[in-house]
Amino acid sequence: MQIAKKPLLKIEASADGTGEGIRLSARGPAALLAKPIIDQINKVFATEKSISSGPDRFIFSTWIPPAPSVAFDRMLNAQVGAMIRRPVPDQFSIAVVKACPNDCLHCSAPSRQGQILSSDVIKGAISQALDMGSYLVTFDGGEPMLRKDLPDLVSSVDQRAVATSFTSGYHLTLELARQLKEAGLYAVRISIDSPIEEQHDRFRGRKGAFQDALSGVRNALEAGLLVDLFMVTSPHNIDYLEDAFSLAAELGVQELSLYEIVAVGRWATHEDEVLTSGDVARLESFHKEKNRMEGPRVSALPYLLSPEMFGCFAGRRWIHVDGDGVALPCAYMPLGFGNIKEKSLEEIWREMTRYPWFKGKCSCQMRDPGFREAHKEILGK
Repeated sequence: MQIAKKPLLKIEASADGTGEGIRLSARGPAALLAKPIIDQINKVFATEKSISSGPDRFIFSTWIPPAPSVAFDRMLNAQVGAMIRRPVPDQFSIAVVKACPNDCLHCSAPSRQGQILSSDVIKGAISQALDMGSYLVTFDGGEPMLRKDLPDLVSSVDQRAVATSFTSGYHLTLELARQLKEAGLYAVRISIDSPIEEQHDRFRGRKGAFQDALSGVRNALEAGLLVDLFMVTSPHNIDYLEDAFSLAAELGVQELSLYEIVAVGRWATHEDEVLTSGDVARLESFHKEKNRMEGPRVSALPYLLSPEMFGCFAGRRWIHVDGDGVALPCAYMPLGFGNIKEKSLEEIWREMTRYPWFKGKCSCQMRDPGFREAHKEILGK
């Protein structure tokens, strides 16, 4: 079936013959130009485990819209656009609340105090992001589940994108999970800092945080939401990857995502407590190994966002808006490009993509000593 059409390029999807997924093919004058990105997507689809597959619906990951869908078409268009240097903000995330019950040692949020963004401002920004080509809209915080109008905000994301939300699991009751599902939420990312209860609670600064995460997982699954167990990987938990996978499998979540801790926010003074290149290679091996086995899909983001794969999205394919309305290249890079209450998202995106540091593929620049030295004032150093 044809899933994307441009004047010079048509992209079609067909069963890959194994019953496990889909395979993309390109036709038209620009097909040769599109071949590298199509081959890269096919390689990932062919060699890795998907969440689910069937004759009418294919879900590869909670980070990718289901196929076929309008949002999936837009994802493919975004891949081609990035290849021909016409990027769109694939991902748009926004902190809808500052309040949070936790006191995380590695929190990157600038503040938990002050006014929160109004519903109209949030909906306006989402509408602009959709018009610009975003296919993944994420609600962030603070703790988004504390926002009483969250289901209404979720419902403002139309079929052009999928909506997801981060949460610690706090306040994610079964009733709220069902409301979010009905509003159109695609997936929740429930964060953990360790599969060991005592260690997780210590990192969160609150006893009971681990049980909140487990409760949130169960309620989300009961409501029919996709669930991604999201662990920020650091030297403190890198040796618990197998335990995290076992926990994800035991809970029955669809995905385990592994990010890497960033020396920013409260962790800004811990530059010696981040992942080494050897740790990143270890995550890549874990990703490849587990995606050939039974159990939840594993997405090691340092590997997937490496220069050899899709490259870091910060400032290139991602806009994050903090709780004050300031637009950032990503949630972990405190480099502001204006406030959405004062500037259009299109204007912000134009300035962001022209920033000299956001040219070409790279891994996380917050790990780059050159980038950190050039921006030491904003990093508080």
